[in-house]
Amino acid sequence: MSARNLTGGDFWGYNDIVLHSHSNTMSEKFIIQGGKPLNGEVEIEGYKNSAGPVLTASLLTNEDVIIDNLPLVEDVFVILNILKDMGAKIERLDTKKIRINTREVKPENLDFEKFAKTRLSVLLIGPLLARFGSLKIPRPGGDKIGLRPITTHLEALKKLGAEIKEQGDFYFFQAKNLVPTEIVLKEFSVTATENVMLAASLLPGETIIKGAACEPQVQDVGEMLKKMGVEINGLGGHTITIRGREDLKGVEHTIIPDPIVTVTFITAGCVTPGEVNIKNIRLDHLDLFLDKLEEIGVNFKKGENSITVGYSPNLKPARVQTFFYPGFPTDFLPFTSVLLTQAQGKSLVHDPLYESRFNYLQELRKMGADIEIVDPHRAIIFGKTSLCGLSIESWDIRAGASLVVAALLAKGETIMNNINQIDRGYENFEQKLQSLGADIKRIKI
Repeated sequence: MSARNLTGGDFWGYNDIVLHSHSNTMSEKFIIQGGKPLNGEVEIEGYKNSAGPVLTASLLTNEDVIIDNLPLVEDVFVILNILKDMGAKIERLDTKKIRINTREVKPENLDFEKFAKTRLSVLLIGPLLARFGSLKIPRPGGDKIGLRPITTHLEALKKLGAEIKEQGDFYFFQAKNLVPTEIVLKEFSVTATENVMLAASLLPGETIIKGAACEPQVQDVGEMLKKMGVEINGLGGHTITIRGREDLKGVEHTIIPDPIVTVTFITAGCVTPGEVNIKNIRLDHLDLFLDKLEEIGVNFKKGENSITVGYSPNLKPARVQTFFYPGFPTDFLPFTSVLLTQAQGKSLVHDPLYESRFNYLQELRKMGADIEIVDPHRAIIFGKTSLCGLSIESWDIRAGASLVVAALLAKGETIMNNINQIDRGYENFEQKLQSLGADIKRIKI
């Protein structure tokens, strides 16, 4: 298949998808008839949270970068649009494979409106600052799950020598002479870790990040940077050492499978009748989750790069606390909470990381779940309860997807509103569920 330029209308339906999701998705909803058995197999797409830093890493070289297993989701299209607006040349090589060249990028052409649409855009700061020395950005966007300031990013970049001013809704960066140094992050911030890694990759000398995040997406972009010529040690731990170079090579890189989408389909498979085989996954990114599933009593069988999940009617309660990776990921908790509504007994869920992530529990309560929200970080789930369909809201990507899982097991019809949130992070979500036998339709209002 010959490569086609990104501006062409046939870039896997690229232009249609972007226009559709920006202008129409807010007036669309899912209609779900619950109680249907799910059977068959589904393949997991690339990880959205990995695609962000992988795409922005292309700014660190003038050579071509080839990216495979690109997830075709709204947040990724926003980043591609931002890069294209700044002058990047992007070509389609295959369905999920692109070639990108950023030789002619000009940061002054950054589209502020698009930048504010996704939290992934914050990952443009490190590479653009290191390469061009000055930058103006608006406040980043993303999920409404509590306070998510970029203070940790700013303090880390100041340690590298950046001068930063905040005026109104904008940040102004100047970095005439960034220098490698030792940086201690005040929190295990994934995107702050990635931003420092990206910026330090163009700095000759040694940069040390202490208190670094070690999530799979951090490791993924780290492996990409190593192939580009950066010397990186400590990936997977909380101290990362980077020895950068002024000239980095082009690279070909395949994005890791999305563990959160994997968990979505695992949960759907165990709360509905039938058996679901989930392919193209990384089991080593799911260790604590699968251990918790065993404790709860879920029926599953591991394959080499797959997992088969069967209906699990006799679930047991559990205590679940999220923590920074390799702890139990916060993004897995909404799905686990849905699962625990079907467990016999009292379960406790605790998310100390974000103070506004329990909106989905309010929606589950509307559906009939017996849940006591103790405080902004803790809730008690009493099971087993029957869920009933009704009209509910999607507050963020994972909350929305978890409520779709709840709707699949609920009695009757569920109307899921605000599905643009789900489209930001899930590729062909309803089509994949339909292929398994789910009764789910996208309807224009």
